[in-house]
Amino acid sequence: MVNAANPVNRLHIVHRTTFSYARSVTASYNEARMRPLELPHQRLISSRVTATPSTFQSTYLDYWGTSVTPFEVLTPHEALVVLAESRVELTPPRPIPGVAWEQLRSPEVADRMCEYLVATSVTEPAADLVALAKDTIGDLPPAQAATAVLGAMREEVEYVPGVTGVHTKAREAWESRSGVCQDIAHLGVGALRAVGIPTRYVSGYLHPLTSNAEPGVPVTGESHAWIEYWAGDWVGFDPTNRIGVSDHHVIVARGREYGDVTPLRGVYAGGGRSSQQVEVRITREA
Repeated sequence: MVNAANPVNRLHIVHRTTFSYARSVTASYNEARMRPLELPHQRLISSRVTATPSTFQSTYLDYWGTSVTPFEVLTPHEALVVLAESRVELTPPRPIPGVAWEQLRSPEVADRMCEYLVATSVTEPAADLVALAKDTIGDLPPAQAATAVLGAMREEVEYVPGVTGVHTKAREAWESRSGVCQDIAHLGVGALRAVGIPTRYVSGYLHPLTSNAEPGVPVTGESHAWIEYWAGDWVGFDPTNRIGVSDHHVIVARGREYGDVTPLRGVYAGGGRSSQQVEVRITREA
């Protein structure tokens, strides 16, 4: 029975990636991070990741707790299709009591969260972004300071598809004041870590019409990136859309930056140039 005060949003996600090669590929070795996580507010009903063709595949959990599907293709092929299909039930995350800066800066928290407090070469923020973050927090407690910093950063950056790539660093996106969700998440990660708030990068899926979407109607969804900051517990925030994470964000992977959560990566022998086509369809079932 569904509690009316805690409604469930059930989503069916189909993520298809097709690689086409100019010539026959003789061997291909890959790994996929496309299986949603099992969480208190996110129940994984079913999930499967398949590759066609495929000679062998398995699954394991990586260091960050993400489900990884490594697979290989040892037969000649001119195309590769990776299909990830999942059903999840989502409820809005519960609000958490915040903590004071003294607790956040304690040696215990700093030691436990050290990997989410240090900038990487990708998330390293520019000096003026750090200054903006420090000026923004003022006397605000950590949870409110985090959303204020993310809002101030977002006011400076325009969402512009196609101006950056998967290897773009936060400093480059900040310099151009433009980017996509990956860049905006990296900027948020860098800014919050610079003021001492543990922050991690999150990848997953976003239903574009929220939980008010008509059940049974597939829509074009998207792979998406956002952040989680720690202020007594982990709190999800989507800086691209300037909203808290709710029951239409599906979490697949978490890490320090995009490189820890790349949905699909691999190498191949032969094949020449390749092209890639990605399609994500999300259907609200209830």
